[in-house]
Amino acid sequence: MKLLSVNAGSSSLKFRLYEMPEEELLMKGMFERIGLFGSCYSIRIGDEKISKDVPLKDHNEAVKILLDELINNRVISSLDEIEAVGNRVVHGGNKYSKSVEITDRVLMEIEEISDLAPLHNPAALKGIYAFKKNIPNAKLVACFDTAFHQTMKEKTYLYPVPYEWYVKYDVRKYGFHGLSHKFITEKMKEMLGKNPNLIICHIGNGASITAVKDGKSIDTSMGFTPNAGIMMGTRSGDIDYSILSYIMKKEERNLNKIDERNYMFKALNEYLDKYANIDNDIYTSNYDFSKTEMAMIENLYKVDANGHYNALINNVVGDCKNIDAVKYYEHLKNIKRNIISKITGLDNVMLLDDDIAVLNEKLYQEKKALLNDAAFKKYLNDVIYYQDSNYQIISGNELKKGLTKKKKS
Repeated sequence: MKLLSVNAGSSSLKFRLYEMPEEELLMKGMFERIGLFGSCYSIRIGDEKISKDVPLKDHNEAVKILLDELINNRVISSLDEIEAVGNRVVHGGNKYSKSVEITDRVLMEIEEISDLAPLHNPAALKGIYAFKKNIPNAKLVACFDTAFHQTMKEKTYLYPVPYEWYVKYDVRKYGFHGLSHKFITEKMKEMLGKNPNLIICHIGNGASITAVKDGKSIDTSMGFTPNAGIMMGTRSGDIDYSILSYIMKKEERNLNKIDERNYMFKALNEYLDKYANIDNDIYTSNYDFSKTEMAMIENLYKVDANGHYNALINNVVGDCKNIDAVKYYEHLKNIKRNIISKITGLDNVMLLDDDIAVLNEKLYQEKKALLNDAAFKKYLNDVIYYQDSNYQIISGNELKKGLTKKKKS
């Protein structure tokens, strides 16, 4: 039988096709920047590698291309040859201690616990729905990253906080990277001929450590979210929680501002190149751009069918060879700050992390439920904001029109 293994991210989809039970790898690949400008994919069949730049509107489109490539490259002769698709799902909550066949109820429960993994579970669902639509005869399986750690005892997974938080809100240690830790445990069992006692280190950009006794997880470094535990590439791991309130006080921030930053990437990745328009008639505007700024606009912003210049700052560094990418990127950000300042009339424009858009997630979800697609797209132009150093916000429409808002005194 042929089995497809899938790991779907918010704007990516990784896959491998195996001949089972031989575990022969037939084809592997990755789709990148799904729903974004500059989308592409690469696949490998044996020693042959195929890479293409193609528009990928959504995960469904990526799956269609994947299946077409399987047929066109004669890896399979019919989609019916794919008997099962295994889908990585980061969070299974308290409900799942093993992989399960996906039913409508399972889909509903994965969606219900998306609050526990807002960046991961919705992405997994996109991939699942895409395969369900395109190969309806295949068995779909959800493989949960939390499942392996469901063998932890209550004294290990409960936090020393009010018990009602666990009862009402499911606040507990879940642990992650379970698929990796389980795989290593099973391989060591094969080698040793018994259920092993292990300390397993999963080391990547995300990292975790798990203690295994008699082949079962008894403790792990990650907790309620994958942010807990040891220091990682882009996550601090465990820190004194007082640091957050201390910094919030020092920098005059509040939790809403922090939440907006956390949700920024979701909105930005999906909509930045569509809605961050600078100006329809940029060459005849009165912004007094310097030659350097004009050159940056021409290089960083594409012109759409309506003559709008759309932000593409994320795509620049990857295309630049033989330069100090970090210094170059910082240089571009400084120029971009000046451009936005001239358009808005604001001093000290701050680019949040590596971009400038912030979306209010609650507002986003409320409006999305009420508006049809066309109206929602129009609405999005009103809810992408630019912030100055005092956190004063300016809507995308105001920015596009070149209107000025003065800083609060």
